[in-house]
Amino acid sequence: MPDTATATTLRVTDKYTGETIGELPVADAAAVDRAVSLALDAFAAWSSTPAHKRSAILRRAAELIETRKQEIATLIAREAGKAWKYAIGEVARSVETFTFAAEEAKRIHGETVPMDASVFGEKRVGFYTRVPLGVVSAITPFNFPLNLVAHKVGPALAAGNTVVLKPAEETPLTAVRMAECFREAGLPGGVLELVHGDGPTTGEALVRHPGPAKVSFTGSPPVGEHILAVAGLKRVTLELGNNSGAIVEADANVEMALPRTVMSAFSNSGQVCLSLQRLYVHETIFDEFLRRFVVATNALKVGNPVDQDCDDGPMISDDAADRADEWIKEAISQGATVVAGGRREGRVLWPTVITNTTPDMNVMCREAFAPLVCVIPYRDFDQALRLLGDTPYGLQAGVYTNDLRKAFRAVSALDMGGIMVNDTSIFRVDHMPYGGNRMSGVGREGVRYAVEEMTNIKFVCFNLE
Repeated sequence: MPDTATATTLRVTDKYTGETIGELPVADAAAVDRAVSLALDAFAAWSSTPAHKRSAILRRAAELIETRKQEIATLIAREAGKAWKYAIGEVARSVETFTFAAEEAKRIHGETVPMDASVFGEKRVGFYTRVPLGVVSAITPFNFPLNLVAHKVGPALAAGNTVVLKPAEETPLTAVRMAECFREAGLPGGVLELVHGDGPTTGEALVRHPGPAKVSFTGSPPVGEHILAVAGLKRVTLELGNNSGAIVEADANVEMALPRTVMSAFSNSGQVCLSLQRLYVHETIFDEFLRRFVVATNALKVGNPVDQDCDDGPMISDDAADRADEWIKEAISQGATVVAGGRREGRVLWPTVITNTTPDMNVMCREAFAPLVCVIPYRDFDQALRLLGDTPYGLQAGVYTNDLRKAFRAVSALDMGGIMVNDTSIFRVDHMPYGGNRMSGVGREGVRYAVEEMTNIKFVCFNLE
């Protein structure tokens, strides 16, 4: 049963059972305007709050989330359909993300500029500082309803910005719990405002509003392009996904690569921007690798995500499951072979392994955002690099090899925001620079790097003559 909204109410459901687990008011343009006004009014006081006090509030919020991790993980499992083991991991990561933000609040600084490096700069002293932008509009997706919120809210608050947050309409309750933790931690009113609703109504009003100085969005490329077109003179950060790929060379450690590639393809039912969708395996090890990959895939437990031994739960919506199912059937009609999974019951799509694909199939060339992976043999490493790089996306990629020269060739050849050597595209820790090239987005996240995106440089020069 899909989530639904009336003109005034957003109904949130358990994605496995269809049970209603919460209702929230939908924010129309007037409600968005009120939230932005509150954030604008709060900016002067919050931006002048000493760094150690901003840090303390962020740290305390992280501690409160930690104490409520069981409750919040259960909520994530229900409203996002995310398997419990990944939901509890997301809570742990969000605690670390907010802790990183608390640390970064204390080390936002500028530097001196050697003015006399120019013949026109003699007898002058220059330096710059970093100052907050103002109000940050944060628009977040359903697949990480806590940690991707943390990656926008944490750096913004650390830098002295105020925030208007629109969480995904499918998964808003987790953000509400997070905001409650911040209020209990002592965050002043107006510094973090939440608005709820869908993209065309609430999101559109927030992006177009002239008050915020920045939009930070995670979602699909078409929506990202629309935001760039209508946001006006705002700073914009976009994280727009990937059809992620990885290479397994013949010299790789297969015992390490096998379980990791299976997890990378199917965790959170494949609904991860970094989910492994294209797996290129050297032809000399392909048959045995594929056999073991299929065995491991078939061993995954599919069911209710609140069960702590569940590996994969439902997809986020009937429409998402329909699209993935259609792409799989389309690939079969075009000559592909399903060697594992392919089974569908409502929103639940069993982890699916596909072979005999061609690069122009939707399951290969577009972002599936579903529990499916294409496994493809290749002849030599240069061919694998060409195949892996043949995509309009550019978020992250993985390369398994024990040859250091091959690893550096991959780093040089692949136009990606991140290259994971002896790991898959899915690897991310929350303080590293993270973001994509080309159709995968604009700008970088990772707490320190998001702080830089959420501040302006103010340059100062003294004439000493």
